[in-house]
Amino acid sequence: MHPAKLTGLIVVCVLANFCGCAAPLDHPEIRSVLDKQVAAWNKGDIAGFMAGYWKSEAMEFSTPGKVTKGWQATLDRYRTKYPTGEKMGSLEFTDVSVSLRKPDEAEVSGHYRHQTPDGLHSGQFFLHMRRIDGAWVVVKDHTVGD
Repeated sequence: MHPAKLTGLIVVCVLANFCGCAAPLDHPEIRSVLDKQVAAWNKGDIAGFMAGYWKSEAMEFSTPGKVTKGWQATLDRYRTKYPTGEKMGSLEFTDVSVSLRKPDEAEVSGHYRHQTPDGLHSGQFFLHMRRIDGAWVVVKDHTVGD
């Protein structure tokens, strides 16, 4: 390879390694986790939605004023708040942004729209995700309503 072309290739590779932000489509595995969560939620499947979370007592879900620690406690919280598919309503994620911190860690943020029989709820979510045993999972979820 010509030295000038090799130098250009090296510069591109170095810049790619320093760039922590990328479009959501650059992270299909992470986007797939979120898409599966939305699909499960919209089918009334809380257990399917929870499959995107780390099944550990160290997993954390927080909203202003309340922190739930542990996968099972978070599942129980959802089941109490949304006992039926009708109560769950429909969910949509938009404006998702993924920033890789390490090859196996990412920060994800976006907006949600949640239509329930009580009305439309919306806000933002901030996720810390890790690749554990080959799968991307949510380790910490901080969700804030508008």
